Amino acid sequence: MKKKYLLVFLLNLVALNTFAQKNLPFKNTELPTEQRVNDLVSRMTIDEKISQLMDSSPAIDRLDVPEYNWWNEALHGVARAGYATVFPQSISIASSWDRQLIFDVANVISDEARAKHHEYLRRGQHGIYEGLTFWSPNINIFRDPRWGRGHETYGEDPFLTGQLGLQFVNGLQGNDPKYLKVIATAKHFAVHSGPEPSRHFFNAEVSDIDLYETYLPAFRTLVKEGQVYSIMGAYNRLRGESASASPFLFNILRKDWGFKGYIVSDCGAVTDIWKYHKITKDAATASALAVKNGLDLECGSCFKSLKEAIASKLITEAEIDFTLKRLFTARFKLGMFDPEEIVPYAQIPYSVNNNSAHDYLALEAAQKSIVLLKNQNKTLPLSKNIKTVAVIGPNANDVQSLWGNYSGIPSNPVTVLQGIKNKLEPNAKVLYAKGSNLAKGVPAMKAIPSIYLQNENGTQGLTGEYFDNKDWNGKPLFTRVDDNIDFHWDIDTPDPRLKMGNYSIRWTGYLIAPKTGTYDISEWSKPFMTVEIEGGKSTGGKNQHHPRIRAQKMDLVAGKKYKIEVKYQNYYGDAIAQLLWAEPQENLLPEATQIANQADAIILVLGLNERLEGEEMKVEADGFEGGDRTSLDLPANQQELMQAMVATGKPVILVLINGSALSINWANDNVPAILTAGYPGQQGGNAIADVLFGDYNPAGRLPVTYYKSAEQLPAFENYDMKGRTYRYFDKKTLYPFGFGLSYTQFKYSNLQIPATISPEKDFEVTVEVTNTGDRDGDEVVELYLKDEKASTPRPICQLEGFERVNIKKGESKTVHFKISPRQLSLINTKDQRVIEPGWFTLSVGGKQPDGSNDIQSGRFQITGKLITLEK
Repeated sequence: MKKKYLLVFLLNLVALNTFAQKNLPFKNTELPTEQRVNDLVSRMTIDEKISQLMDSSPAIDRLDVPEYNWWNEALHGVARAGYATVFPQSISIASSWDRQLIFDVANVISDEARAKHHEYLRRGQHGIYEGLTFWSPNINIFRDPRWGRGHETYGEDPFLTGQLGLQFVNGLQGNDPKYLKVIATAKHFAVHSGPEPSRHFFNAEVSDIDLYETYLPAFRTLVKEGQVYSIMGAYNRLRGESASASPFLFNILRKDWGFKGYIVSDCGAVTDIWKYHKITKDAATASALAVKNGLDLECGSCFKSLKEAIASKLITEAEIDFTLKRLFTARFKLGMFDPEEIVPYAQIPYSVNNNSAHDYLALEAAQKSIVLLKNQNKTLPLSKNIKTVAVIGPNANDVQSLWGNYSGIPSNPVTVLQGIKNKLEPNAKVLYAKGSNLAKGVPAMKAIPSIYLQNENGTQGLTGEYFDNKDWNGKPLFTRVDDNIDFHWDIDTPDPRLKMGNYSIRWTGYLIAPKTGTYDISEWSKPFMTVEIEGGKSTGGKNQHHPRIRAQKMDLVAGKKYKIEVKYQNYYGDAIAQLLWAEPQENLLPEATQIANQADAIILVLGLNERLEGEEMKVEADGFEGGDRTSLDLPANQQELMQAMVATGKPVILVLINGSALSINWANDNVPAILTAGYPGQQGGNAIADVLFGDYNPAGRLPVTYYKSAEQLPAFENYDMKGRTYRYFDKKTLYPFGFGLSYTQFKYSNLQIPATISPEKDFEVTVEVTNTGDRDGDEVVELYLKDEKASTPRPICQLEGFERVNIKKGESKTVHFKISPRQLSLINTKDQRVIEPGWFTLSVGGKQPDGSNDIQSGRFQITGKLITLEK
């Protein structure tokens, strides 16, 4: 009887404890967020608190705090989380100069992000790339075209970057008065744009003029106007202080701009503080320094040493509480501790992901991002009545060249070749030849065909052993023969019995080469894969969050059997496993020339892709180093191919797929039509074909300067703006910032500037734009200011307004601009932001002011006393 009463007592105790847990103040949705956060943090132990300050934050079961991983990516589509809509890369969509488009794209991205997050929760997943905190956008200034990560940005201009970044943040974070849709992260704060190989120990030195007039304005816009809720620090130092522990930078954020969100380090940047920057002696002192100066969240594990820092009295628990509350405020604002039924964004269904409407928006974004650089004698658009077209070049049929860094995986990407076929076949013949590799030593890889793989039984394919653990332990759950290794399981697993994040696969058998020669063999995997072949080994490496092709060269003999073992581990979704190779290649040029000679026109698709330019990467090719570029020229083999195509005498149209400026001087002199599509996203091929054959009238504008040579620029490591970007570059460019052609013409007239302008009030400028051509089209109207007489060196001119408008042929529209007093200000010799009395020239047109008749210009004067503004 006593046992019965004891059991009842224990059951009641559990029930009471469960009731108490469910009714803790932090779970009460009626209480203010601040009160809920304070209550939750007060219940944590110091070990629990510290565990929550790193990107991989474990569950606290006793408090019902779920596991959460802060790392997610959405630069131009939800990345690394299965199939998603892939839009043009940031630098590419920046060429649209279209605020509404950027907002619409970001809104779609956040829809898919929410849908994926809640689907992961339904599957019990809380890992990397499954959360709601996104480390995008990158709003660093693309100050030098040699920087390999420049294509992640919106270009070289602080105003354009700020305006486009603002719309991206608005589209991501939503407009609900209580909940954030997702959290956007403006990165990398601040003064960060290469070189990649030295970023972990580099110290940037800049004047206050360059700092406040070039490097900081976009961040200020996103903080003050967009209320961006997260900021990511940079790897480098600024003026000797680590950007991840900088009182100078963090005071600007919190005190000057009123930033209310949290600051996160770039991955491993806290370790850099002591290990490479040598600012402190060890992890504990570096961690204490970072937290005390205002860093809230570490991507990494250095913060584990905060317990040691507390014991050494380097930091207090109260200081840790202060930063922890910022992080939990963010999670509460995302609705993570509220019932899903009261969080509006939690209702977005998983079916919204990658739908046809999103695919159409990707097409529109790609169309609007294309920039027509040259169109001699109206070579474009081509007639659809053409009989035969040769599509030639290493980027013509390469899916990987459609996107750039931090990309998702599209379910149905359209290459340039396929887009042209969609446009013309079967009425015209479309021929294709690769013509050359992307660069010498950088071959195109493809999945090894099944016919060259053999298992132990002598039949075709490899033996796959599938384990229900991450480390190939014990007996496999099942074994089967797979034809080859070319799998994308999306957010599913190879078999319903396997759980995402907790399975591994081992394939074994033999590789048989079809011909003798040197092969490039590699893996492409998410997240981790190794390949061992008799005589060589390739590995993607641990924490391979953004896979790249890492090829090993192997000399293989035709018909010989080479033993092969491929091992794959899965510890998050977006599972991909591919075994790739490039066969020994003869000279590709003769085939391209033969095909070109059969055609009525040649569409030559050249440029770059993320295998050549990117984040801290190994590239063994002339003109590239560590992800950066040492030359702005096309790779030599592509230049050779282009010259051979022009030598055929056939009309050549050059299509550039590229994330950074190219010095295509020879092409500009010898090729009649040139356009750049950037990295155009999943619908890039269709969009390019629409422009080539006249179904879309291009209107994109360059967000960067195309220089004639890297020799025109100062040293890459020099962060002074003098001699850089259109604002300070006084030499002849190849194509200027803001440049782009159309199939129609526009005339500007009736520029209206107020007769009297107060330096303390906004003022309006209007201009009339008329489409005088024979096609409807978009026009990007650009407004530039020039300060004619200032106390400090000023930009040659600077963008202070832009609007993209659609104007039908024969139609006129009046375009309005609002100019704020801050746009007239400068940093003076006393390092103050002031508006000085003086004369300004204002120019409006479809390009930079160049003295031509198609630019409307006017002068106005600011009179009165010097006015000081917030810096």
